[in-house]
Amino acid sequence: MKMSAKEFLDWPSKRITLLAMSGAGKTTLANKLPKSKWFHYSGDYRIGTKYLEEPILDNIKREAMQVPFLRKLLRSDSIYIRNRITVENLEPISAFLGKLGNPALDGLPLQEFKRRQHLHHQAEVAAMKDVPDFITKADNIYAYKHFINDAGGSVCELDNLEVLETLAQHTLILYIKIPPALEQTIIQRAKTDPKPLYYREAFLDEKLQEFMRLKNYTSPDDITPDDFVTWVFPELYQSRLPRYQAIANQYGYTIDASDAAEIQNEEDFLRLVAHALSG
Repeated sequence: MKMSAKEFLDWPSKRITLLAMSGAGKTTLANKLPKSKWFHYSGDYRIGTKYLEEPILDNIKREAMQVPFLRKLLRSDSIYIRNRITVENLEPISAFLGKLGNPALDGLPLQEFKRRQHLHHQAEVAAMKDVPDFITKADNIYAYKHFINDAGGSVCELDNLEVLETLAQHTLILYIKIPPALEQTIIQRAKTDPKPLYYREAFLDEKLQEFMRLKNYTSPDDITPDDFVTWVFPELYQSRLPRYQAIANQYGYTIDASDAAEIQNEEDFLRLVAHALSG
């Protein structure tokens, strides 16, 4: 959705999608907007509670069945397992995605890893296609005036034109660009605490082969899971930057993560967006 700064400021029901790498401050920025006026839609929360809920629970149950005490209780329906996913706690999704590598070190075999990656891709596409319906619900059911879509960090990886056109038709897309001065901070943070991530299959295949050659691995099942995640994150980071920028150039606008970090309230946010639109 393209518009002038004046059109944006005069827009009675503002609808915005935030795009950015993990760590750029998307959720922090969204939380600066008053929840009394803005409906907060989290793509990751929708993925975990709707589209991956059953696979996530199945994975947890599979692990629990390895414990004889829990297996007996589960098979007799004496206990049940449920998720506690919140916008602030998305750990069950990360645990389901898992890390590629040696099963003895809690890694996943390549085929199972790719299966879960595929499920996540389908779930993220579906969650973004749900945005128009939630805009309507936010207004008709809950009487929210404005809508903010905190999209997942891997939206730029989906290669799904329908998703981008849906978001652009119904929301104003803002890409939060990380300045070079903060890039190493983001990369170092990811290396210190490596987390499961979504990868495009072509990217994964290419980088996995490169990693195995560099480290002299003969099978993905021999890989130390954290070592691959740590090594590949800078490669993933650099591959995503032009994808985000291309989306912003065609469908939306770009704001600087340093400027976004300075925002204290809704007024600051609207001023920053209007400045981006006027540039």
